[in-house]
Amino acid sequence: MPTPDPIDYRPADPAVIANPYPVWAALREADPAHYNPHLRAWVVTRYEDNKRLLLDRNLSSNRLKPFFESLTDGERERISRLIHYLSRWMVFTDPPDHTRLRQTLAQVFSVAAMNGRRPAIIKRVESLLESLAQCEQIDFITDFAGPLPALVIMDMLGVPESELAQMKTLSDQIAGFIGSARNSPNKYLIAEQATVQMGELFSELIAARRKRPRDDALTGMIHAEYDGIRLNDDDLVACCIMMLFAGHETTTNLLGNGMLALLAFPAEMTRLRSNPDLVAYAVEEMLRYDGPSGVQVRQATTEIVLHDKTIRAGDRIFLMLNAANRDPRSYIEPDSFLIERERVAHLSFGWGPHLCIGFPLARIEGQEVFPRMLAQWSSIVRTNNATLPYLDSIVFRGVKSLPLRVRP
Repeated sequence: MPTPDPIDYRPADPAVIANPYPVWAALREADPAHYNPHLRAWVVTRYEDNKRLLLDRNLSSNRLKPFFESLTDGERERISRLIHYLSRWMVFTDPPDHTRLRQTLAQVFSVAAMNGRRPAIIKRVESLLESLAQCEQIDFITDFAGPLPALVIMDMLGVPESELAQMKTLSDQIAGFIGSARNSPNKYLIAEQATVQMGELFSELIAARRKRPRDDALTGMIHAEYDGIRLNDDDLVACCIMMLFAGHETTTNLLGNGMLALLAFPAEMTRLRSNPDLVAYAVEEMLRYDGPSGVQVRQATTEIVLHDKTIRAGDRIFLMLNAANRDPRSYIEPDSFLIERERVAHLSFGWGPHLCIGFPLARIEGQEVFPRMLAQWSSIVRTNNATLPYLDSIVFRGVKSLPLRVRP
């Protein structure tokens, strides 16, 4: 086992969760390939290292398999549906399964297809903003950034709007398994129950679409083919759970973190308010400055040497995308939020074969939200300066609540 390095990075420390950037900066400079005893894994923080490793075929994304295999027979039985469906998530697979799933879903979630959804997304954005038009105080997460992405994905998959609260609860319970500390109480059983309920709902929707197709993403997924083969029902259910989970958890964080960035840099908020045509650049800078999903995890399948450190086959590697996005080797003034900064591709959607398939949808939602919000409210400020309640996660980066005072 490697000897722990002197920088004591404690990812579960609430102060670090609230602001991990100082310790990441220290690691980036002094120990860019850092073995972390708390994670029992390697932590990589530099931009070029992350970018290269995201393309490395010697790293596996199938990081759940070793964990599931480490469980006893009884433990596996108690979370059998969780294992069954999560093992089919594209983000946890390698080729050829990853290739089959991605090439099939890419037909439904292409840039062109998502742009075709833009009018429906705008309708959702305007409806939610209208419901808040008379408010002087709102919770940006609870009232807007939480519901919007979930409703957009539900519309695409044909989930009734009446299921919003239930879908949000179930998704949060699955997030507890994927993104929280290993010792979180009961998180496996809670995620198992949530997966069972989601699986039953999507099984019913898939059966209904087979009988009566609609012009929605679920029907498209049912009929999409790769090498003449369609997804089976288990794959479809797994993809629906993944899309609902990933499509709303991360976009909620994008909107929340983006709002926090604008509040922290009021001159940039004024710049965007006066020139809404800059919104595409603003959204990319929001993703770079404080990305919604700041970590991707890989497992080495062969020995790798990085910065004179030997990463052995079987070791886990935490690719710290948010740390890489603040690397001064790649960005001028990396800790500043600058809408019109020189463009260097951020890593918030990943890179290479596992580039987030939902990136067009996330971008569209951000692009349609912020100009309309700034047009509706002439003043947006935090109601207090209390410590924000950040998600207890190393994977997901966002706040659970963001109280604001707004003025038309």
